[in-house]
Amino acid sequence: MNTRRDGVHIDEAAISESLRRGAKYSTLQVRDILTKATGLGGLEPDEVAVLSDISDPELLGELFHTARRVKELIYGNRLVIFAPLYVSNLCCNECVYCAFRVRNRLVKRRALSQEEIAREVKHLVEQGHKRILLVAGEAYPNEGFSYILKSIGTVYATTSGRGEIRRVNANVAPLTVDEFRQLKDAHIGTYQLFQETYHRETYGAVHLGGRKADYQWRIDAMDRAMAAGIDDVGIGVLFGLADWRFEILALMQHIAHLEERFGVGPHTISVPRLEPATGSDLAAHPPHAVSDIDFRKIVAILRLAVPYTGIIMSTRETAEIRRETFALGVSQISAGSRTNPGGYSEGEAFDESQFSLGDHRSLDEVIRDISELGFVPSFCTACYRLGRTGADFMELAKPGQIKEHCSPNAIATFQEYLEDYSSPETRRIGEAVIEKELGAMEPRLRATTERMVRRVREGQRDVYC
Repeated sequence: MNTRRDGVHIDEAAISESLRRGAKYSTLQVRDILTKATGLGGLEPDEVAVLSDISDPELLGELFHTARRVKELIYGNRLVIFAPLYVSNLCCNECVYCAFRVRNRLVKRRALSQEEIAREVKHLVEQGHKRILLVAGEAYPNEGFSYILKSIGTVYATTSGRGEIRRVNANVAPLTVDEFRQLKDAHIGTYQLFQETYHRETYGAVHLGGRKADYQWRIDAMDRAMAAGIDDVGIGVLFGLADWRFEILALMQHIAHLEERFGVGPHTISVPRLEPATGSDLAAHPPHAVSDIDFRKIVAILRLAVPYTGIIMSTRETAEIRRETFALGVSQISAGSRTNPGGYSEGEAFDESQFSLGDHRSLDEVIRDISELGFVPSFCTACYRLGRTGADFMELAKPGQIKEHCSPNAIATFQEYLEDYSSPETRRIGEAVIEKELGAMEPRLRATTERMVRRVREGQRDVYC
């Protein structure tokens, strides 16, 4: 791969060559790659290309089985829960797939006041959320970027009863290094930004105006963020714009660049697919639509290629698709989401939303569902506050040791949710999940976790290790 020190370079010729070689795989080669993946060391681009080409049902079954095994080894069966908080749908860009694009007259524009943001946060807190992703279009009210900083401060300052948001992650437009320093000083967790598509020709065809039309400015944003001291960054692709096989190999190149330059790759990878959006024909008719089986392959391959990285699944997807991908590698999910400013306190409004949702269930319904599937919902934010970020997090994640910290914290925060917010039926199911998890732990870890759960049941909150 040709990585330049002055910025990210995606070598499209190398990707094409990898895909050409990958199409000539043998069954033995596939199985050798899957065996290698169980060592948790990740995969090379040519190996990713091979896995992306398989279609034989037996080999697909082996791919999915291996992904489940690797997910369990590193993350256990926990799923981190968060909600997006859209504070504004103002935007200066012309992205043809997005409802927020500047020329779209079908969307009602709005930027929430700080009072309205506090009202939204109160609703989220009263549902049981502890972690949010703050989202805004690439245009702010008259106060400019300080609007984002004030909004983060409002989120942290808003409480309801015994609840509060303990960590704000941010998905906002690319910033300068100085602005990224200000974002870090606002105590965000992860900075998240998607390239949307790494394919330059496609990128130019779907980004027709605004700052986002500058491919290089956007792709270099993570370099600036990490240079500014933000340890955890999240990248992603909007699948459906270009060939998904190309996109995951380009993701690999971006990851390799970050690891070479900063010594650490992304904390998360998001895998959204194009969904219908008000005023966008392209969103309703993706040029490279990704089938459900290929979507499952994407999740499984990414879990094997970068096993230490969290994979985020949003409520773009239906409940059924979300269930199918949990075991294949997904480690974070949004729940009870709204994608319009004011959506939590005022209700969903499609003419103000960025895209249509596939999963409209409440947080409690999602928690009950994943508990019935045997997963542990986690509201933990301990790593951010204990400094287990960036390279320190990866030192634990890469050998699969992070779950020794995350499993007790997941169970303690789940117990807190059950005590304070869940319906009776969800609490009954959740308590059974906790007891099962405790019974499967080795004695030392079980003792630690039982002490934490007991403290929560006795009335303590925000218990973590």
